[in-house]
This record gives sequence, structure tokens and C-alpha cells, in this order.
Amino acid sequence: MEFETILVERPDPRIARIVMNRPEARNAQNLQMTYDLNTAFDQAVQDDAVKVIILAGSGPHFSAGHDLRPGAKDKAGIDFPPVGNWGGFTEPNAHGRFAREQEIYLQITRRWRNLAKPTIAEVHGKCIAGGLMLAWACDLIVASHDAEFCDPVVNMGVCGVEWFVHPWELGARKAKEMLFTTDVWTAEEAHRLGMVNHVVPRPELSAFVLNLAGKIASKPAFALKLSKEAVNRSVDLMGQPAAIDQAFALHQLCHAHNLQEFGMVVDPQGLHPSVRKPTAAKI
Repeated sequence: MEFETILVERPDPRIARIVMNRPEARNAQNLQMTYDLNTAFDQAVQDDAVKVIILAGSGPHFSAGHDLRPGAKDKAGIDFPPVGNWGGFTEPNAHGRFAREQEIYLQITRRWRNLAKPTIAEVHGKCIAGGLMLAWACDLIVASHDAEFCDPVVNMGVCGVEWFVHPWELGARKAKEMLFTTDVWTAEEAHRLGMVNHVVPRPELSAFVLNLAGKIASKPAFALKLSKEAVNRSVDLMGQPAAIDQAFALHQLCHAHNLQEFGMVVDPQGLHPSVRKPTAAKI
């Protein structure tokens, strides 16, 4: 099917390559892209010929994060049928905000993390904030040498992005440093910390990822699914889901504080001037 914000390719009958296609917005994730991605992921999972899913981005960057600018379709749970089990999207104040962020940031990322097929993030250029959530939802991350990672959300008066897996991806001390400083970490640094599986030259990125996907796709589908399930459940037993939910609650507390302090759910000093108006801060 045709999508507004993504492309779906089949470079191999066993491999679905989903490409975020908003290069003019540096593949910032608006509500349309969120549900386009979700539909494409679901279709790939339900296609028994597909054994591996690649997530990539068109243009110069993988993803600049969440698109905070208001769009034509901006009402979670209304403009798109919800996929989660949390209602209250039209409720005022914290109730409606919590419902929105549960749906489009927390639970939908959890769905993608638990897709029953191996996924590979093909990351180049900038991978910022919500872009990290997209990459972190994938099983493997392959980055080009020019890839850069950053979660600058502390600048906005919030304790990191909603899918809070920083300690699991970077280790506790580096997670604190990256959050406190909002520094950028390079592909090589991310590889050294264990967040990235491979770093390759930019011109070789897509070919390397496709070759890796082909190697994985040569394995039995059921064994791949259960291997992923075994690793994910092991991490779950270590407490990751509860930790993410706790951090999400603190994220909402930050929004409530900022709303009292600044009249909007983030500290406006941390926003780009183009999205500094309160009406554009429904993150």
C-alpha cells in the first residue's frame, strides 16, 4: 500500500525495508509517520515471507526526533484509530496529555520493540531524541561513521525521552553524563558503549545492512522469533519494563511542573525558535 510519510521496499523477498521519507523535515516523526510506521511494521510481521525488517531514513539524517509542529492530523486517538488500551484522549489537562503520550510514544514503541521478527536500524546522520527511540526499538543498530546520537530533552526541562532505556543502552554512568550534558555521542562512542552493533562508512551502510539482514534471513523463522523472545524476556525479568514505566511517570511530572512554571509542558528555552509557541509543545 502507499504511505504518506514512508516507503516500503523489498530488496529481497525475505526482507522488508521501511524508509522514513520526510527528508525536508529530517524525518522528524509526526503523527502520520507514527501510524504509517505502525501499519508497515504490522504488515511485515503478518507477511510470512518476511523474516527481517530494516528501518532506515531518506535524506541526510536518520531522524531529528518528534515533530513538535502542529499538523493537519494531530489528535491522537481521534485522527488515527488507537492501537493501545488507554482512553481519555479528549480529556483536559494531565489526563488527556497522559493518554496521548501513552499511545504515541510509550506503548507504540513498546509494540515495535516486541515485533515478532528481527529488526535492524540503519542509522546515518543525526539520530536525536525521538530518533533514538526508533533506533532503540530495533534489535540491532548499524551506524555510518557520520552518525551522531543525542537526547537533548533535559534542555527542555524534561528527564529524557519517553522510551527511557538510556541505562540499558549506555550503562548507568554514561547515561547520566549524556543526559546531564546533552552532549552528542559519535557512532564510534556508541559502538564502544555497546549501543551500536557495527560502524561502517556511509557509502557502504545500506549494502552492509542488507547483507546482515540476508545472513539473518537464512535462519529458520521460528528459531529467530523465539531467540528474540528469549532475549527480550530476559531483559524484562531484569526489570526494564518497570523502569521504563517509572521514568515515564517522572516525564509526566516534568510536564506538569513546566506547565505551572512556563505555561507550556516544556521549558521554552530548550526549544528551537520555530516551535517555541505553547500551541506547538504538545509532546
